[in-house]
Amino acid sequence: MTRRDEHFRLRPRPPKARNAGFVTRVLTEVSRSGIGIARGLAQRPGARSGRGHTVARLLGRSQQHPSMRRVAVKVLLVRLSAVSPQSIGRHLRYISRDGVTGVGQPAQPYGPSTNEADLGDFEARSRGDRHQFRFVVSAEDADRLGDLRGYTRELMARMEGDLGTKLDWVAVDHRDTDNPHTHVVLRGKDESGHDLVIAGSYIAHGIRQRAAEIATHWLGPRTELEVRHSLQAEVHQDRWTTLDRRLHDLARGGLVSLAAASELERPLLRQRLDKLRRLGLAEGASDGTFRLRHDLRSILQALGERGDIIRTMQRAMGGTQRELVVADASNMATEITGRVAARGMADELSDRSYLVVDGTDGRAHYVPLPGNVEPDQFPINAIVCIRSARERLVDQTIARLASNGMYRTERNRAELERNGPADRHSEDVITAHVRRLEALRRAGHVERVSDGVWRVPPDLNNRSRLYDARRGVAPLVELESHLSLKEQTHVLGATWLDRQLVGAESMASDRGFGSEVRAALQARVDFLTHEGLAQRRGGRLLLVRDLLAKLRERDVSAAARAIAAESGLEYRPLDENGRMKGVYRRSVLLASGRYAVLDDGMGFSLVPWRPVIEPRLGQALSVVVRAGRISFDMARNRGLGIK
Repeated sequence: MTRRDEHFRLRPRPPKARNAGFVTRVLTEVSRSGIGIARGLAQRPGARSGRGHTVARLLGRSQQHPSMRRVAVKVLLVRLSAVSPQSIGRHLRYISRDGVTGVGQPAQPYGPSTNEADLGDFEARSRGDRHQFRFVVSAEDADRLGDLRGYTRELMARMEGDLGTKLDWVAVDHRDTDNPHTHVVLRGKDESGHDLVIAGSYIAHGIRQRAAEIATHWLGPRTELEVRHSLQAEVHQDRWTTLDRRLHDLARGGLVSLAAASELERPLLRQRLDKLRRLGLAEGASDGTFRLRHDLRSILQALGERGDIIRTMQRAMGGTQRELVVADASNMATEITGRVAARGMADELSDRSYLVVDGTDGRAHYVPLPGNVEPDQFPINAIVCIRSARERLVDQTIARLASNGMYRTERNRAELERNGPADRHSEDVITAHVRRLEALRRAGHVERVSDGVWRVPPDLNNRSRLYDARRGVAPLVELESHLSLKEQTHVLGATWLDRQLVGAESMASDRGFGSEVRAALQARVDFLTHEGLAQRRGGRLLLVRDLLAKLRERDVSAAARAIAAESGLEYRPLDENGRMKGVYRRSVLLASGRYAVLDDGMGFSLVPWRPVIEPRLGQALSVVVRAGRISFDMARNRGLGIK
């Protein structure tokens, strides 16, 4: 064999079309067949099941080289049967909202072959799917990639080759943060219409590896200087970093020795260990090794998340000085009232949202919202009230029905029968009470004496809130007024400011937003005095009797006149004691709150709106008024009382 023959290398021709290469076709067919490679390798449960497990194993055999471009890929598998039907549309609307391009222009969704993807059509196609994949792809050098659409399309095409099927997806590029990134929504169906099942190992490592390969091909490998600079930037960060992952890989029996580290990374790892020691997350041993805390990763991830929250709050408050408080159901002793300073998504994949509230107590509060609550219902500068945990109606009812500290289902049933005909709904209410009592009993808050009888403590509501808080129930946020303080000072309607005036004392402090509330209250008093609804006498403020009712009546009457002129129907005010039937046409937002428009064909009425009637839009409802209390009578005489 000649020397020339020794250097002979087989070089396959480049594929004529994307994903047409020989190796890619082999991997595709192997993935389709389900044949595994390296069967002796340990795998995570479920890692081998699904498409892409073969590619993931091949990629996992070689560690990513430090010179490869780094790309973060977050993936969320959403089981659509476990979320609300509006989840798909809500997420698509969020990722395509205005302003994400960084220049105030509306985002433009795109797909495999179009630059103007129809999100409504994609949502319609996805409604029958069992699940959905949501990705966020964020390359470290995304600003240098330039063509994010081309990059995303190449990544998705590479995934099609790995998974052996065409993929149905839409994507939106975001440039509203320091690091441009792309949101991808992938249907959970393959090209044949069957459920698309992707191996867990491919989701965990394969997608990121492919994204890094493409970024490296586009920009070239990272130089040693670039690698050093990126790692140096991680040394003092209060979050889980690449250096921490490397320390974790070097650990043996909880002890880390830097002897196995390369000369390039050794000084950086030593600096990182010094940082972890100052945080109390590592300690040095006499033999030069270090012991890491077993929960190092979870602590650093929590620190990183809290740091992100603090920076979000600082941006929301601008240059305004406030004490910053991260609120949750477990650390709130009292309710918080304030204006909405900012709103957004805490987790862009799972649609977890948040509010930043400038409180009347002079502090700024970060408030996580429940998963089914959209932040858009809380306008910027609106007034909201936050409670530590939902004081459930079921808990209030149980406490009210408890006699001498004992709750009995028979007494509950008797009261329901007195209020109306006994039906299946009554048994549903009792069943709900029993379920709640049993949950509280398992937590040690109530005691079951016998069948249908429980011993209930006098502080049941407080215990229930504590129970919900420990289970991670998000704080309850209620909209007090959609109007800003300035708008409330001169509007004819029963506003939040009026409720503060009628109350025994204002909850506002003399600091921060509290001082703004106090100034707004004075301006509101001047407006009410001009309208003849208040007067100052000898340093005292005198309000007319039933101020809130009078303001509400003026507000509703003005809205009714406008609706009557628009529709040609006669306005029919609700009687103090009576019944009215009509079709729920729409709702109107007034200074006094939200009202439902009920149309009986000859006229219409305005009744206080509650979320329970929203699913009945366009359907007939019956409203019963007794002693000022309003209840909606819907299907099968089910009465849901509201105040």
